[in-house]
Amino acid sequence: MSIKVNNHRITLPTLAESVGHTPLLPLRRLSAGTGSEVYAKAEWLNPSGSVKVRAAARIVADATKAGLLVNRTLIDSTSGNTGIAYAFLGAALGFPVELVMPKNVSEERKAMIQAYGAKITWSSPFEGSDGAIRLCRELVAKSPDRYFFADQYGNEANWRAHFDTTGPEIWRQTGGRLTHFVATLGTSGTFVGTGRFLRKQNPDIRLFSVEPSAPIHGLEGMKHMESAIVPPIYDPSLADRRMEVETEDAYAMVLRLAREEAILAGFSSGAAVLAALEVARATPGSTVVTVLPDGGDRYLSTPVWEEIVAGS
Repeated sequence: MSIKVNNHRITLPTLAESVGHTPLLPLRRLSAGTGSEVYAKAEWLNPSGSVKVRAAARIVADATKAGLLVNRTLIDSTSGNTGIAYAFLGAALGFPVELVMPKNVSEERKAMIQAYGAKITWSSPFEGSDGAIRLCRELVAKSPDRYFFADQYGNEANWRAHFDTTGPEIWRQTGGRLTHFVATLGTSGTFVGTGRFLRKQNPDIRLFSVEPSAPIHGLEGMKHMESAIVPPIYDPSLADRRMEVETEDAYAMVLRLAREEAILAGFSSGAAVLAALEVARATPGSTVVTVLPDGGDRYLSTPVWEEIVAGS
């Protein structure tokens, strides 16, 4: 779309093209006393409200160029955020979307996907994201001609989206000063793509991946890699250190983010900041960057959120 302003024609991006370029926020209060600078990428400011729209937009763009969405429905498994991104893109660009999700995802996520008009097939709430993956594969196997299987866990476009956008943005925003990058693992696309780009710019940058400390946890969207279906795009050799966080500690950090930095973030963001601060304390004088995958507004209806606030 273009408009004319003072005899000059200006091209405006469509909503689907306005992904990325999110701010990098200093966590001054939380990092006080660490001797380091800690910054967080505000990914909830993306269209559809999470970091996942970066990968979803790249997957859709590549599929469109290859003609894979012609007379087909995009299908994928999701714990919520990528599904919201697909549904948003489907509404914006005009293609049908079907998602396979665990039935116990937050009510806000269900409502957002339904608002965009996508169809949801529910998987077992007891099997988490792995159960959704298995059911999605079954549906595709039964009707291969009906679907374009986006496969966020195995699609190379996932990590390449972060190599091409998230990594360069962080590099520019820090003036190349960052020394450590910390990111949580779900599909692993954010960590792998951003990490590969940053390592290419400066081989001395240290990369830290973050996982839940146990197979059964309350950090929606994150994977305990040792016990889960490992995403094909995951590169375990990339991390200088694999960090683990306790669910309850991540929850507590979510409240600290809100009350000390005025950032209302999701549970995985709490895990990311918890790990980033640990790295900052262990390496005084460093510049640590992490990613906040989504906002806390899509968790407010959950019993967990009520317990976190009541116990504070």
